[in-house]
Amino acid sequence: MARLGIILHGVTGRMGYNQHLVRSILAFRDQGGITLKSGEKLEIDPIIVGRNGAKMEELAKKHNIKRWSTDLDAALANPDDTIFFDAGTTLMRAELLSRALDAGKHVYCEKPISDDLQVAIDLARKARGSGLKHGVVQDKLFLPGLRKLALLRDSGFFGKILSVRGEFGYWVFEGDWGVPAQRPSWNYRKGDGGGIILDMLCHWRYVLDNLFGEVKAVSCLGATHIPQRIDEQGKPYDCDTDDAAYATFELDGGAIAQINSSWAVRVRRDDLVTFQVDGTHGSAVAGLTKCWSQHRVNTPKPVWNPDQPQMIDFYKTWDEVPDTQAFDNGFKVQWEMFIRHVVEDAPWPYGLEAGAKGVQLAELGLKSWAERRWLDVPALEF
Repeated sequence: MARLGIILHGVTGRMGYNQHLVRSILAFRDQGGITLKSGEKLEIDPIIVGRNGAKMEELAKKHNIKRWSTDLDAALANPDDTIFFDAGTTLMRAELLSRALDAGKHVYCEKPISDDLQVAIDLARKARGSGLKHGVVQDKLFLPGLRKLALLRDSGFFGKILSVRGEFGYWVFEGDWGVPAQRPSWNYRKGDGGGIILDMLCHWRYVLDNLFGEVKAVSCLGATHIPQRIDEQGKPYDCDTDDAAYATFELDGGAIAQINSSWAVRVRRDDLVTFQVDGTHGSAVAGLTKCWSQHRVNTPKPVWNPDQPQMIDFYKTWDEVPDTQAFDNGFKVQWEMFIRHVVEDAPWPYGLEAGAKGVQLAELGLKSWAERRWLDVPALEF
């Protein structure tokens, strides 16, 4: 059995722990490794690294992880570990990835890769010039619901795509009346890399680019709807960055996308995120896992009449797209793709260049909000 050593940094946070450590890396271990094209099994051997030794030791014992450390330099110096992964804070990420590249490690990371576009571009250029493999998580492309949208698109179901409408978000409790907040306080502090525009426009960039057409222009309005929240220590703090974003995008090919993102919205839809795609021949609505479609021959013909109750049950006029395959955890699927890219030189389209494009759209979204105008999204040069 071959071995692949992976340095995991920042896996004590919610996403790093649940999706990357438990449901991806440890899932590979529990299934006996990854079977390579040669038929050989690849053992995944992680080392978890963080500043809090007690947390690292507790995590290692809980999950029977053999290796943990608080010394990142020593971990990067170990030639037996090939990949460095970061899911820590945005403000630390670019410097950590740069150090890992200097140490000769392939790098994989969460997004955003930075809060500054020039830093992101320089990092992508450094990774390209190093000859090492590099990648950024694009998890929403691997959601079953969005994979079904891609299947409909590839089949020609939509005809010409006209518009995309997305609704993302849920109510994040303020923490001041008995229900604790379900997101960390740094999300609401600009100086700590918080803000929903920086967070979510990075996601919407790769979703739109890969599924519906490259983003050519953006108009974005942000808001800080909840000005004060309670932190992890039970103390009030001022929220000085956006907790909601209302954005419109012009896409290559003529489609228009509108996506609302909010941590101050109550959910009355099928999922925490939904995308409706309308085309000349058909439409579809997808959530995280499910997808419903309506072809033009099955489209009802409503008549506007405000004087009587609506007689059509519009929900019943849509058909669910069936599960024609088994969908594994999306983070795990992308992890396997990147590992095969490193070990077998398999195709990989999501390098740090994609991460820089996400930062670019977030930066332009913030600028659009500040200047109250549309902005073009120029091509980046690496």
